[in-house]
Amino acid sequence: MSQDKQQEQSSNWSMVGKDPWTMPLDEIDLSHPGIWHSGEYLPFLERLRRDDPVHYCPRSAVGPYWSVMKYQDIMTVDTSPQIYSSQPTVGIVDTFEEFTLPMFIAMDPPKHDEQRKAVQPVVAPANLQRMEGLIRERVCKILDGLPLHEEFDWVEKVSIELTTQMLATLFDFPFEDRYKLTYWSDVATAIPGGGVVDSQEQRWEAIQECLACFTRLWNERVNSEPGNDLVSMLAHGEATRNMPPMEYLGNVILLIVGGNDTTRNSISGGVLALNENPAEYEKLRANPGLIPNMVSEIIRWQTPLAYMRRTALVDTELAGKQIKAGDKVVMWYASGNRDEEAIDRANEFLIDRPRARQHLSFGFGLHRCMGNRLAEMQLRIVWEEIMQRFEKVEVVGEPQRVYSSFVKGYSKLPVKLRPLA
Repeated sequence: MSQDKQQEQSSNWSMVGKDPWTMPLDEIDLSHPGIWHSGEYLPFLERLRRDDPVHYCPRSAVGPYWSVMKYQDIMTVDTSPQIYSSQPTVGIVDTFEEFTLPMFIAMDPPKHDEQRKAVQPVVAPANLQRMEGLIRERVCKILDGLPLHEEFDWVEKVSIELTTQMLATLFDFPFEDRYKLTYWSDVATAIPGGGVVDSQEQRWEAIQECLACFTRLWNERVNSEPGNDLVSMLAHGEATRNMPPMEYLGNVILLIVGGNDTTRNSISGGVLALNENPAEYEKLRANPGLIPNMVSEIIRWQTPLAYMRRTALVDTELAGKQIKAGDKVVMWYASGNRDEEAIDRANEFLIDRPRARQHLSFGFGLHRCMGNRLAEMQLRIVWEEIMQRFEKVEVVGEPQRVYSSFVKGYSKLPVKLRPLA
C-alpha cells in the first residue's frame, strides 16, 4: 500500500479503501479529498445517485451538508438563487480563519450581476476573436518545444504553460512573473498539508503577496485610460471601482482560478481520456473535424470543478427531502455529468456524442462560467495543433491527482510524444 493511501486511511474522515455499496448511507462523505485524490470517487457518486440522490451527511470534517447528485436536481438548485444563495462562499468550508473573501461568484443579485458585468467584456466575442491568433501562436511554440520519444510531465510543460500565459494576457500581468499567477491559483484552492502550502499562515502570506502585487497594478491602471484587461476593467467599472481591498482580492482570485484550473485540468484530462479510450483516439485520427465536439465531451468527462455549494435561504423541499434555512447544499457536478437519466451512456467517453455541450461543468443560470467560450477555444486550438504534429500523446505512468474534493485535476501526467510519420 502506498504511503499516500496509508495516510488517507489513517484520517478519521477519509472514505479511501471503503466500499460505498455496503457502508451505511449516512456515513458516506464526499467532501473528504481522499477518494478524489486516489481516483476512487465514481462508485460513491453512483451509489448516492441510485439510493439517495439528495443525501444528508450529518458528520464530516466540514460539518453537516446536503449532496445533490442528479442532473435535474442540480439544475433546480443552480437556477433558483432566491432559494439557494451563493453567499457566503461556494466552497464547502465556511471559513479558512480570516480567508473567506467576498467575490462575485459568492454573491447574489443585484451585486453579483453588476460586478460580473464589469469584467464580462474580456470574453466578449470580438475580444475572443482577437485572441485566437495569439493563442494559436503560443500553442505552436509550446508544442514545437517539447521533446520527442522521451518522458516529460504534460501538466507542467503544456497545461500550466498555456493557461499561465493566457492569464498573464487577460490581466496584462508582467509576463516574466506569470508563474506567480499559477502559484496563487494553487494556493487559493489548496488544503494546507496537501502539497502546495503547509499551513494557513503560509497560505495567507501568499494571498497577501497577491493583493500587494495587484494593488500596484490597480494604482497604475486607475490613473490611465480604461484598458482591455481585467485589472483595468475592475478599476474603471462603475460597480467595482470603489471595492474594498478584500473584495478586489476576492475577485482577482476568482478570475485567476476561473481562468486557470478549469482549462488546465481539461487539457490534461483530455489526454488521459483518449489514452484510456483508444477507440476514441482512433476516431479522432480518422476525423479531426470532431475536435470542437470532443472539447465539450472532455469538459464533461473531466468536470474540472467537482462541485459548487449553495446555502438554503428558506426551508424548502428538494426531491422529497426537507432542507432547512441555513443548510449547506452541495451540487456535485461530477455526479450530474454521469447521470444516465439525463445523459445517454454517461459513463462512456464519446468524442462524437450528440449534444455534447449539454453538460454541467460550467454551471447553469446566472453563475454560468463567464469564460466558457475562452476555455473551449483554448482546448480546441490545443487539439488542432496536436493532431498536426503527433500520432499520439502517450500516457506512460499513473497521473497524480490534486488533493482536493473541489478542484478535480492533475498535478502530474507523465507522457511521451510519438510524432506523425
